[in-house]
Amino acid sequence: MEKLDGHYATNEFRHPFYHEVKMTPAQKIRGIVLGTILFPLRLILAAVLFLLMWPVARLRVAGLSEEERSRPIKGWRRWFFHSIILSLSRAVFLCLGFPWVKVKGRRADLKEAPVLVVAPHSTFLDMLVLCPTQLATVVSRSENTSLPVIGALLGFNQSVIVSRNDPESRKKAVAELSDRLTSDGYWPQMLIFPEGTTTNGRALIKFKPGAFLVGVPVQPVLLRYPNKLDTVRWTHKGTAWYEALWHTTSQFYTNMTIEFLPVYTPSEEEKSDPGLYADNVQKLMAKALGIPATQYLMDYGVPVSKLGGLSLPLDSPARDTLSLLHEHGLGAQEVEAALERMIDRCQAGAEGSVVSTEELSSILGLTDKQTAVDIWRFYSKEKSVNLRWIYFSISALSGFMSFKSLLHKASTLFDREGRGSLSAEELSDLMGALLGHTQHHTAELYTQASHDGQLTEEHLLQALTTHPTYQRLVNEYLLPVEAGSQPVNEKAVNNNEKMHNSNGSVDYKKKFE
Repeated sequence: MEKLDGHYATNEFRHPFYHEVKMTPAQKIRGIVLGTILFPLRLILAAVLFLLMWPVARLRVAGLSEEERSRPIKGWRRWFFHSIILSLSRAVFLCLGFPWVKVKGRRADLKEAPVLVVAPHSTFLDMLVLCPTQLATVVSRSENTSLPVIGALLGFNQSVIVSRNDPESRKKAVAELSDRLTSDGYWPQMLIFPEGTTTNGRALIKFKPGAFLVGVPVQPVLLRYPNKLDTVRWTHKGTAWYEALWHTTSQFYTNMTIEFLPVYTPSEEEKSDPGLYADNVQKLMAKALGIPATQYLMDYGVPVSKLGGLSLPLDSPARDTLSLLHEHGLGAQEVEAALERMIDRCQAGAEGSVVSTEELSSILGLTDKQTAVDIWRFYSKEKSVNLRWIYFSISALSGFMSFKSLLHKASTLFDREGRGSLSAEELSDLMGALLGHTQHHTAELYTQASHDGQLTEEHLLQALTTHPTYQRLVNEYLLPVEAGSQPVNEKAVNNNEKMHNSNGSVDYKKKFE
């Protein structure tokens, strides 16, 4: 596997958020034969055990007031019900094809490490790690509390619940997490997956700072699945969760190794900088696993990499859009005409730039509405999409105008009051449109580009074309590949040949001439 500038130039590894089970014809046939028998049998047995866990989990907290539930459950309620749920949990995984789990190293006790940080997080089956950790307390999404059985088990576990879409919920969860980790043994040991989402396990994505905020020692825990066929992983794209479940339960058995590394005690510098603490633990775990530590993360449901505070989509929506338009027969002239129609709508006002899929289909000149729906999904999860994002991100890659001209048009459009200077919010909107993804952290760029509290078009162009970090952004993400071979200025360095997951297509205009 060839590693290029932190990215991977193979079809098998697009990025950590993609996984697909690769099987030979013989493995597919065997999977169908065994799956026909093992899948329903194992699923029924696991479901029966889950149903048995439901009343036990409810009984543990039955009759307790809200105040009592806000404190650790002690006494007979803990030892009696805990042992039952632990046994049933292990039995569930036994039924799913995990007859044994290899455990390496020693789990630290609560006083040594209040929190266990587990990586890589690859599948819902990772929850098997809770068995050798004695059902350590976890952090879970609020959506899971409404699921049958799962919600009861989260209550049993006294999990920290957080809503990802609610800032107040996140603040409350951070406060609760901090209280528990600094309780000096009052609360049970916690277990956290610092990546915050599942990946294919071939790289560690950026750790979230939650487990590292209060600066207590942590114990890194490594998960491995040493099997000939990698069936367990469920990622953003590729194999779906039900496919992973089918393939895994269709095997005679699945191996899993859990390794407890020595406790990591933070330095004073790391205690005062949770981000540094998280990055150093990530690097240590990546080295032990023999895989890269990356700056990739999931940002509002979109896989991104971080550069200068900006979030850069790993799957460029503009590149995917251009590829889709090409597949449906649109050449350079048709695309250029569609872009002209888009900018006319955008210049008519902010309200005119928000369109439905039907309007988008008409603007693009598409006869197939589904293509417009697919393009809309590249940019939005709402019922409408902002044409500004589509126009500027596609224009950056298409080569119909220079980057300087494009930035001039963007600055004029996003300078709502015509002051000749962009506010911090307007800069976020502008960069979001150029990159095709919402930008929440543009303060670093604003600081670099502004002068005396003013951010003019000239200042922004200078920062983007001379500052090493943002110069790289322009060359690798905001120029057509062929155009990028010419530096933005004399000191710019072309890195386009090193990238595969952003602007991997050639100059669109030249491609279809």
